[in-house]
Parts: sequence; C-alpha cells; structure tokens
Amino acid sequence: MSNGASSIATRASSALRRPHNWVQLAKFCTVGAVGYAVNLLVYTTLVHAGMHYNLAAACSFLVAVTNNYTWNRFWTFRGQRGHVGYQGLRFLVVSLLALAANELLLTIFVAAGAGKVVGQAIAIVLVTPINFVGNKLWSFRRR
Repeated sequence: MSNGASSIATRASSALRRPHNWVQLAKFCTVGAVGYAVNLLVYTTLVHAGMHYNLAAACSFLVAVTNNYTWNRFWTFRGQRGHVGYQGLRFLVVSLLALAANELLLTIFVAAGAGKVVGQAIAIVLVTPINFVGNKLWSFRRR
C-alpha cells in the first residue's frame, strides 16, 4: 500500500471511530430522507401536470436542495458553519454534480423502462453518497 493510500485508510479508520461522525451521518440521512420525499412529491406533481421528466427533475432538485441546504447548515453541520454565501456556493456545486449524475441515471432508467417516478426514486438514492461526501469534505468542512 502506498503512503497516500495508507494515509487515506488511516484517516478513514479514525473517522469511523468517532461517534460525532455517525451522528452527523444520521442527521444528514434524516435531512436527506425529508429532501427525498420533497423531491419525489414535487417531481411527481410536475410530471403528472405534463412537464417533461428531465425538466421536472431539475425543478424538484431546486426545491429539495434549498430545503436540504437550510437543514444541513443549521442542524447537521451546525458547528461547521462558515460564510453563508461561500458555503452555499460550495453546496450548490456539489449538488449540481449530484444533479448531473441524477439526470444521467434517470434518463438511463426511463429508457430501460423503469418508469419516470421509479427511475427518479432509484437515481436519488444512488447519488446520495456523492452529496454526503462532497458536503462533508468540502461544503461544510472545518476550517
């Protein structure tokens, strides 16, 4: 194992032993579960109203990401709050990467016949790790 890989493994092992990180993950998942419900509710409403599923996914993303940023800033990563604009911009960048992955997966799932709502439900779950890692390590990292 190289020094870089060894260092990452050591840091990851250390992080897994800290209860605070598990509490933070639980809070992040709680916020994410609410955001997931908000996202699917808005998405389903827009799709049933006749909006194209990719546009509906982008719109529901904006609603859910606003909800998630607010709750993550004031609850999940409360002790790690920085400047609201700077942190918000980082959160948006991470979220846009997750949205791009979500849109790609959604398009693949719909083309494969999964259905628009089921495809979105699966895509959101699959991109959640991108959101957590990006926000934990970059958007809300301790300075």
